[in-house]
Amino acid sequence: MPDLTNSNSSSNSSATSPSSTQDALPPSPQPPTVLRCLTGSLMAGGFAAALYALTLSIAQTFANKPLHSDNVTVINIAAAVRTLVMGIVALGAGVFGFAAVGLMALTLQLLIQKLVKKSTV
Repeated sequence: MPDLTNSNSSSNSSATSPSSTQDALPPSPQPPTVLRCLTGSLMAGGFAAALYALTLSIAQTFANKPLHSDNVTVINIAAAVRTLVMGIVALGAGVFGFAAVGLMALTLQLLIQKLVKKSTV
């Protein structure tokens, strides 16, 4: 059985191992552009708005359909499930909202850097 934890193991064949460390590295990522940041921000903002609308819809649905049971365990489990559903959807809306704000701020930073670079040249 080959040793998967040791990259210098003798069980690796020379045909599949990279000849140098440069071959093993992924290509360097492209620098962010204004267009990429702006489109990413708009997409994240769209997802955040959709998830926020979903959060409001779920909250309204849960409010219109109260729990009807005499069993305390059923009520506790149902309340926990409702809380989890609301929390996960609200968390998704928040994460996408923060990502949209961060990408928009990066867009502004890149625009300012381009304008400053043009005025100094």
